[in-house]
Amino acid sequence: MIAYTYKEGLYLNITNRCPNRCTFCVRQYQDGVGGHNLILKEEPTIAEILAAVEEYPDYDEIIFCGYGEPTCRLDVILNVGRELKKRGCHLRLNTNGQGNLINGYNIVPDLGEVIDYISISLNAQDAETYHEICQSDYGREAYSELLHFIEESIKHISHVRLTVVAVPGVDIEACHAIAEKFQIDLMVR
Repeated sequence: MIAYTYKEGLYLNITNRCPNRCTFCVRQYQDGVGGHNLILKEEPTIAEILAAVEEYPDYDEIIFCGYGEPTCRLDVILNVGRELKKRGCHLRLNTNGQGNLINGYNIVPDLGEVIDYISISLNAQDAETYHEICQSDYGREAYSELLHFIEESIKHISHVRLTVVAVPGVDIEACHAIAEKFQIDLMVR
């Protein structure tokens, strides 16, 4: 499924690829959320994504978030995003914050051209805990790059929020302190 509704949003599932293997990730134990199977047989084209959006004309906010890390397909985010912005859509990106590592450069200025709201998964108070819980392909470097991605997002995107999953080992208060340092909100899931 490419486009699916969940709660009050229209979500775009553009990839199942992700550099993390988070211990808490729903992908570890089910094929989707909200009754939607999100396992892709192949990654959708830009045309397929835009056609899927057409099936849901009543949504003003569209979220790049599926069963993978959307920034693995930065070109799709940017091209689909440009088209949807022309239509007056408000765009959100839910990300693990490793897009710069995935793409090999600072992608945030490019994202700032199309993304109105970014939700970044902080998920830990320090690099060691992040490594244990998120198990990134990038190792311990992932956490420092995540923090850099947050800093860049604040410069280029109008609304930035951090999220954290309340699992054993995560110090929620320390995560709140990190969000306060950046002067942005933290949502505990």
